[in-house]
Parts: sequence; C-alpha cells; structure tokens
Amino acid sequence: MDLGISGKTALVTASSKGLGFGCAQALAREGVNLVMNGRSSDVLERAAEALRAETGVSVTAVAADVTTEAGRDKLLAAAPQVDILVTNAGGPPPGMWQDWDRDDFIAAFDANMLTPISLIQATVPGMMDRGWGRVVNITSQSVKAPIPVLGLSNTARTGLTGFVAGTARQVADAGVTINNLLPGLHDTDRAKSLDEGVVKAQGITMDAARAARMATIPAGRYGTVEEFGATCAFLCSQFAGFIVGQNVLLDGGGVNATI
Repeated sequence: MDLGISGKTALVTASSKGLGFGCAQALAREGVNLVMNGRSSDVLERAAEALRAETGVSVTAVAADVTTEAGRDKLLAAAPQVDILVTNAGGPPPGMWQDWDRDDFIAAFDANMLTPISLIQATVPGMMDRGWGRVVNITSQSVKAPIPVLGLSNTARTGLTGFVAGTARQVADAGVTINNLLPGLHDTDRAKSLDEGVVKAQGITMDAARAARMATIPAGRYGTVEEFGATCAFLCSQFAGFIVGQNVLLDGGGVNATI
C-alpha cells in the first residue's frame, strides 16, 4: 500500500531508539525525510545513519533535550517545514503516590505534556496554512487504564490527552489530524527497565519477570517496535484524514475494556 507521504518531512522526537525509532524507520521506508532527535549524539547519529543507508531519505540528526526551550528551539530551527510531527518522550520513573513532590510532577509535565503541546503549537499553524498535516503523540495505555506505580505518567499523559481531544477538532477542517498512540508492553529499553524493577522487588529472574508480565497480555507477548512504527505511519498517511482526536491502543489486548 502506498501511504502517499513520500517526499514529506517528519519531525520525530526521542527517535534514536525504541518506539520513536520504530516510527522514524517506518516513515523513512515510505520515503519521508526525517528530522530525528535524541539526547545522546552518538546513539542518535548511529540511528540516523542506519536509516540513511537503508532508505536513502534525507535524515537530519539534532541532539537536544526537547524538554527545554533551548532544545526545542534548536530542533525546530533544523525543521523549518514540518508536515508530520511525532512526539515521544521517555516516561517518568515509577513509584508510589506518597513518594512524589511538586518538582517530580513538574518534571513529568514538562516531558510528557508541555513539550508535546509546545511542539504542536509551533508546527500545526504551518500545516494548516499548507492544508495538510499529521500529528501523532506517543502516550501510554495508562490513559485508558491507570497503572498504579506509574502515577506521574498517568497524570501527565492524561493531561496531554485532554489537550489533544479539544485541539484536534479545531484543526481538522484545515486538513490536519492529531491523534495519540497508546503503547502497552513493547520490547524496548523502557520495558527492560520496568522488568528490572520487578526482578529487584521480587527477587526473581529476568526471564520469570518477563514471563509473568507476558501472561497478563492476551496476545501472549510484548509488542515490537516494527509493528508500532507501521501503525504510526498509517496514522500519518493519506488514508488517515478522517481519524481525528483518537487514542489508538497497541497493547495486545492488555486493557480490558468494551469501549
């Protein structure tokens, strides 16, 4: 299927590895030129070079902390025209509700709510002027079913979801769609970190920790970055213009809900 986005430019944050890389890779395979971002210049450049070699698209790598205003300015300066925006950021650390103070919440809001909102505000007006654009925010299944030990993530990502719900319906008539992708358990460094926490807390092996979590997923496995990226690419395609303000779960059936 030709997704009809070859030649467009995508800005993908936190895309040097994990789900962000999966999205960047899927878009590059559709002929989309990329502006990639990560904090580690070495890891980022290796990822960018891999996609250049595989696909032949233009890939600009911008090492920056996009949770800061200076980092966002640096990133946006390298992407004067953005047709597709994919926002992504690592989740805040796990813990329990009584452990967090105001600074913990502010850090979570900056990374997982305010930064995506700032990038949307910076790029969507240009998309509207050109009559076409796509925004996909990588959030979490926790906005559908909160995860007790990830309360910081639950809170910040739900705030972003509320912003998107209203904004998406205000820009859709200009040919711009905004949607959220809600990953469940995928085989990424984030999942490994959470599994390591279970290993330490319960005194079990990594294999046992992974097996126990996989048993909670009806699909019986973790998701892959490739299938996640393919879903992202579809939401960015010419065929997704009637998908507006939606929260698309990719969780292997992990969230037990009728609607």
